[in-house]
Amino acid sequence: MLLDTASLYFRAYFGVPDSVRAPDGTPVNAVRGLLDFIGRLVQDHRPDSLVACWDDDWRPQWRVDLIPSYKAHRVAAETASGPDEEEIPDTLSPQVPVIEDVLAALGIARIGAAGFEADDVIGTLTARAEGPVDIVTGDRDLFQLVDDARAVRVLYPRKGVGDCDLVDDGLIRAKYGVAPDRYADFAALRGDASDGLPGVKGIGEKTAAQLIGEYGDLAGVRAAAGDPASRLTPAKRRGILEAAAYLDVAPTVVRVARDVPLPEFDPALPAAPRDPAALEALSARWGLGGAVGRLLPVLAEARD
Repeated sequence: MLLDTASLYFRAYFGVPDSVRAPDGTPVNAVRGLLDFIGRLVQDHRPDSLVACWDDDWRPQWRVDLIPSYKAHRVAAETASGPDEEEIPDTLSPQVPVIEDVLAALGIARIGAAGFEADDVIGTLTARAEGPVDIVTGDRDLFQLVDDARAVRVLYPRKGVGDCDLVDDGLIRAKYGVAPDRYADFAALRGDASDGLPGVKGIGEKTAAQLIGEYGDLAGVRAAAGDPASRLTPAKRRGILEAAAYLDVAPTVVRVARDVPLPEFDPALPAAPRDPAALEALSARWGLGGAVGRLLPVLAEARD
């Protein structure tokens, strides 16, 4: 089981009231919510391994170099070296280091890679996996990794993680009209305002799916645009040709990396905390006794 951790702690932050606080009054709603999410996911799906995949760089420079608008609207401050500062709610950002500390004390692997997003870590671990993979994310970009033949699916939370769409090949084809391995091409054509990807003017979700279905992939769509004998309408042809510079680079930006260098780590689900004393101290400091107390027996039972 691979967690898109930021996607989940943002969901926890907005889903759990900020009246959930530590003894000193500091909000810990994202921390408690994430721990409860993990407990529910492990209880429902009983994975052998669990990895909290991390955004070491939420807006990698190599993606920005290709498409400068990539996530630009979410930049809180530019930095001279290292990743730009992401716009995060004031009461969420202090909770992120607490999440890191609690995961470490529990013994849940937290893995990131310099210059890459959590999506790329997930893509790499999925490519390496020798058995079934459940990817837990609220990010549709990861639908490109779904593969029924390898038992790779996405658990896409609707309200909470106890209510997930189980995204497989059939669901993607039914909802979007494309195969999972064409989802990145489809997304490049359609664009994604939430990631600052403009897409092709005049081409929305329905038209993008239609074009991929008719011409096979993005390369086929572009070839059709350059072929006067193709059945493309003048407006679609013009839009695709005018977006040539964008379409030259968009697939690289949209596709997750699958060959990121990662450190050695143990992905096994912990049966007991790696550092009980640290976990006890963190629980007391941040008022996490209830959430930790719910999670520990679930982890122990899952390993039986």
